[in-house]
Amino acid sequence: MKACSREGLLEKFVEANRNLDLVQRGLREYLESKRAVFARFYFLANDDLLAILSQTKEVENVRPHLGKVFENLQNVTFQPDKTITAMFSGEKEEIKFVAAVDPKDKGVEFWMGELEDMMFASIKHVLKYSVDTYSQEGRCQWALEHSG
Repeated sequence: MKACSREGLLEKFVEANRNLDLVQRGLREYLESKRAVFARFYFLANDDLLAILSQTKEVENVRPHLGKVFENLQNVTFQPDKTITAMFSGEKEEIKFVAAVDPKDKGVEFWMGELEDMMFASIKHVLKYSVDTYSQEGRCQWALEHSG
């Protein structure tokens, strides 16, 4: 009880609460600015988004969060130069990208947008190839050779 009645303690707590409110408001604005650039971030909790945004230098550390950002994306293939060249589904099916995604010197929200675009382009390419080869192979063989 003696500690609670110390002079000036209430003012320090009030000031600390004001500072905490300022920090929280700034954090909300920062996260909102990142979400505005890459809309899939709206579906993440603040803790997950902060974990992703903190990995700007080590892009490979984003791997555990990919499934939260992209449905059924289990993993991606990083080359030694940190470019991304393929993706894996939850069923371990690999889809090679039609072009590499280079995350170097880019914010996470920007290279993830490029990753999303490359995912669409690569899936479109794989689907077109599977449709084109459908009549050339037996149905069972065709089904086994192409991604589901």
